[in-house]
Amino acid sequence: MRCNGVTWVSPFWGQLVRDHSEGQSMAQRPWRRTGMKPPAPAAVGVLLALALLALMHLPPAPHHSLLPLPAASPPGPPRAAAAALSGGQAYGRRLPVPRTHRRRQAPARSRRRRGTDRDAPPWLSADDLQKMRLLSRGQVVSKARVPAHGQVLRVGLRAAGDAKGDVSSASPEDCQDGRCGLIKRPGDLYEVLAFHLDRVLGLNRSLPAVARRFSSRLLPYSYTDGALRPIIWWAPDLQHLEDANNDQNSCALGWLQYQEMLQPRRPMLVARDAPCSSIPHSEWSRLALFDFLLQVHDRLDRYCCGFQPDPSEPCVEEMLHDKCRNPAELVLVHILVRRSAPSRLVFIDNAGRPQHPEDKLNFRLLQGIDSFPAAAVATLRSGRLQSLLLDSLRLDRELWESQGGAEGLRPLLHTIDRRAQILLRHIQQHNLTVFEESPP
Repeated sequence: MRCNGVTWVSPFWGQLVRDHSEGQSMAQRPWRRTGMKPPAPAAVGVLLALALLALMHLPPAPHHSLLPLPAASPPGPPRAAAAALSGGQAYGRRLPVPRTHRRRQAPARSRRRRGTDRDAPPWLSADDLQKMRLLSRGQVVSKARVPAHGQVLRVGLRAAGDAKGDVSSASPEDCQDGRCGLIKRPGDLYEVLAFHLDRVLGLNRSLPAVARRFSSRLLPYSYTDGALRPIIWWAPDLQHLEDANNDQNSCALGWLQYQEMLQPRRPMLVARDAPCSSIPHSEWSRLALFDFLLQVHDRLDRYCCGFQPDPSEPCVEEMLHDKCRNPAELVLVHILVRRSAPSRLVFIDNAGRPQHPEDKLNFRLLQGIDSFPAAAVATLRSGRLQSLLLDSLRLDRELWESQGGAEGLRPLLHTIDRRAQILLRHIQQHNLTVFEESPP
């Protein structure tokens, strides 16, 4: 082929001619050794033409091997995509996982297995976490009414992994092994927040509590309608008075006796047989601080003598508020200890009043208290109370999600934080002191 006076030969055809010439010279050697005449050039040309014709009729290469991977193909090696499409198997067998991938995934599986324990803040003990798991996941195996508490059920719980038996044979007496809880009203969910506040402040006097929805057939329908309820761990050794009319106390204590006990540097020690004589001053300080932040009136001021109550308040409806005129008639309730620790108060019924107005805060709850626990006061002063409570409340997924997470809980936490600042101002104005925690 000529182009602009220059002869041009296609590379493909040039290579073919060279191969033909080399092949011809090589092919001549055996003909020389055998004494036979080499084939004529025309014959070689015919053979080449036949070979080219045969190549043209070969079947084409597989079409898909020439196509690029589709744009929607998932990233990663082809085996991974095949496993995802076939439920973990490809081409009839399970795909092996590379050793490096197994090592990299092992910690993640371990984290999922440990779950709450690994992420739990340090103020929640191993015992707290164990009881929270029992309350949130335990199977209901028995139920019993609590006298004088119509909307409260005590239930026996079986932890996951326990040997299964006949549920119908379980009885409330099984609560002596510490595997029971009190299911309370949906309106008492504030008790769960109170438990976390108690632990964040380092008081450690409240019983573990979680939020839960129930579906057990042993429970009445009103308990299984999907409403979120608090369930509080039942302490089997709570000490109750034998008096049926005053069984919510470990000791009978009136307001005037209580104020006398709080007097500093008393000339005479309280007699050993005096009511609540085994409870030291520091316990009342913890209780007063806790109740003020939550505005729990039922223990120290069930008559609402420290503020002007609304007509809808139970203390008004039950005509208790009228007794404020005669302090000798005022008594304390829910003053409880455990037989295993008679010098430590147990805080129960901690629902409090989250919406109690700031201009009606009950300072009577602080009357007679001249010092507060140093660790709790330091936490209030740190400015981190809200963030610490959020870190703790995240463990209770039912409560967290039902309240809308951090944003939904912030108004409640802000209210508690505001009360904390007011309490700190009260401590400063009255020149009150703090005390270090004694070892348990």
